[in-house]
Amino acid sequence: MSGIKGIFLILLFLPASWTRVSRLNAAIDRAAASYAATEYAQAIKDHRVLLEEFQLVSESLNFNLGLSYKYANQPDEAAANFDKASQSGIKRLASFALNQGGVVLGEKKDYQAALSKFQSALILNPLNEEARYNYELLARWLKRDEERKNKDENSPEPSEFAKRKKAEADRLVEQFRFKEALTLMEAALAQDETVAAYQEFMTSLKDIVEINEN
Repeated sequence: MSGIKGIFLILLFLPASWTRVSRLNAAIDRAAASYAATEYAQAIKDHRVLLEEFQLVSESLNFNLGLSYKYANQPDEAAANFDKASQSGIKRLASFALNQGGVVLGEKKDYQAALSKFQSALILNPLNEEARYNYELLARWLKRDEERKNKDENSPEPSEFAKRKKAEADRLVEQFRFKEALTLMEAALAQDETVAAYQEFMTSLKDIVEINEN
């Protein structure tokens, strides 16, 4: 008789376990779907359900939640979750988290801290091309910015021609056609010396083109 009671108790507990697994899987699917649909406010709620209701512990979950906060324009919450994800024993994931943390810091104009994050991301994973790109671009920009502070620059007033060419180059940059934008500005400078008023813009384009071609 006692054996029968034992079997009955096991049968009572199994459905509850199955129900939880089913609910957890459904919650994971909802979180993935809301993020894929770029519904970031909902994605935050769905990911928090996994953390708070199911007590799911995962650096990957922290990383995904960080991305949702980032795109929902909540940088402080994003940074906190990227910091948690950067503690992952999976170097590739930790590197991605450090890079995203650097992007958040850069957007907050905390450039030196951002540069340190990018560098740490590269140390963990030298194949993280996005971190390499961000590190090299920011390092060059900071160096130029320091040089600008140490000298007086007398840029000419751009002519209407120069302004038109700059506007054309801006449209190319919006399409990620950096090399074409640089070629356009260099040709314009050859025709009109006041295009030199946009020398910093041209130098940034050169940096981007050079990094992309490496």
